[in-house]
Amino acid sequence: MTATRPDPAGESFAELLGGRRAALDATLGPLAFGIAFVAGDRSIEWGVGAAIAVTVVIGVWRLLRGDKLSAVLVGLLGVVVAALIALRTNRPEDFFFIRIATNAASALAWAVSIMLRWPLLGVVVGGVLGQRGSWRRDPALLHAYSRASWVWVMQYVVRLAVWLPLFWAGQTEALVVSTIALTWPVVAACLAVSWYVMRRSLPKGHPGLRHPVLDTARAGV
Repeated sequence: MTATRPDPAGESFAELLGGRRAALDATLGPLAFGIAFVAGDRSIEWGVGAAIAVTVVIGVWRLLRGDKLSAVLVGLLGVVVAALIALRTNRPEDFFFIRIATNAASALAWAVSIMLRWPLLGVVVGGVLGQRGSWRRDPALLHAYSRASWVWVMQYVVRLAVWLPLFWAGQTEALVVSTIALTWPVVAACLAVSWYVMRRSLPKGHPGLRHPVLDTARAGV
């Protein structure tokens, strides 16, 4: 019988992490900001008011569906801080400053984690699966998580390459459109590509990410 590629856990990163849903939520605030900003004759007050209102509605809906209060509050806090910055500077493009800064920080954090042999994809998925650090004692899993994590680094780099020139040029409407285009679709693509890289990186016969093949020589790692 010919050995086949492993099916790591039999489910995708999207199913494990709920990435598409979170990314879709993240587009609604900027979309509301952009629509209200244009409809209100480029009024920052209208834009930030709409963004906060939509984020609150989403948060209430998430709480009713059983999501954690802390996650909802973090999302609301991000929008409120972005709104305060834009109102303070009177520059509508500054509403996107927090989003740009967090993407830059994320790109750096993911790259550093790979270099330190603690790839964040493994940290996150291992945490969801309740594995703590056991996946690091499987050389094949560690290698696969490291390779797949570079896909996540690239998604942040792609966004920054588009957003930074628009931010510096004060192109608020273009920032709204590009934020929508580079959030849900890019996250969906990132989840799919990193999952593909993960599957291709694991050797034939490996039982999958739910079942690390522990290297006892690395038990102290």
